[in-house]
Amino acid sequence: MDKTRLDKWLWAARFYKTRSLAVDEITKGRVLLNGQTAKPARDVQIGDEISITKQPPATVVIVQAISAVRGPATVARTLYEETPDSIAARERASEQRRLAPEPALSIHAGRPTKRDRRNIERLKRDDY
Repeated sequence: MDKTRLDKWLWAARFYKTRSLAVDEITKGRVLLNGQTAKPARDVQIGDEISITKQPPATVVIVQAISAVRGPATVARTLYEETPDSIAARERASEQRRLAPEPALSIHAGRPTKRDRRNIERLKRDDY
């Protein structure tokens, strides 16, 4: 077997849990085949480049093997090889997320209590 459908390959390579999820993502344009949008039935061959956008840095993989059946994760990992640029972009994004401040830390005392809310409203009323 030297060709298979794009949606089947994405499902077999365990990028998506079901073929219908793969079809949805392909039709939304979140999966590119050789830099172009594709339909779910488009044939995938060894050496094709597939860009999958699940999170902001897209994962770019090169097809190493073809399979139309979903197997264990260890076998699925052998179907593709992630490009070095994709790995570097994913690691940079992970590092940025790790170093970014937690939004909840900017709230020192948490939500205002009922008493705090009443005081805030009293201050607003007195200003006018």
